[in-house]
Amino acid sequence: MQKPYETRVKEGVVVVEPHRPKLKEKTFFFISGIIVSVPMTLLFGALTSDFLGNLSFIFANLISLLIFTPLIEEFAKAFPLFYRHGETERSIFILGFLVGLGFGISEFFLYVFAFGVPFPLRLPGILFHAASTSIIAFGIAKKNPIPFYLIAVGLHFLNNLSAIFLFGTIGIIVANLGSYYLSWRFYNETSERFIEEI
Repeated sequence: MQKPYETRVKEGVVVVEPHRPKLKEKTFFFISGIIVSVPMTLLFGALTSDFLGNLSFIFANLISLLIFTPLIEEFAKAFPLFYRHGETERSIFILGFLVGLGFGISEFFLYVFAFGVPFPLRLPGILFHAASTSIIAFGIAKKNPIPFYLIAVGLHFLNNLSAIFLFGTIGIIVANLGSYYLSWRFYNETSERFIEEI
């Protein structure tokens, strides 16, 4: 099976170079965070609302926001990363960050302009979504996505729980700083090593 890496011949030797996403591809992943992940989140969010329809309104909303929203959003943000080929650990991490950034920016505009939430309160969420998606991308790069997906879901759960029950400031700070720290740490653990074919 031919590997999808970029190859060239230099002085009679085949040189295999890592795939480095160019600006157009990076833009594609950023936009996919908006046009793929957001509609996917809204669709599955509506389905869970229907599923929880027989419960009381307040209880159904709590279950949706605390359980389903983190599970759905983190999966929806990672979904565009299934389009990958010949990536290095570093490039898949960066693409994951960009998908999450696109999602975070679109959510920022939704909350600020549609729901009237003060914009300073939503600014940390932009980087939170980028960081949490990059955490999952790290798991994909290491061929062990489930634990990293669960870390992102756990941080998202803590963030939502803290915002709902208004003991919020400390929990929100911990969730955001935790995601930023893990993203930075995992970025530093990535390399230009190819993600091997399955």
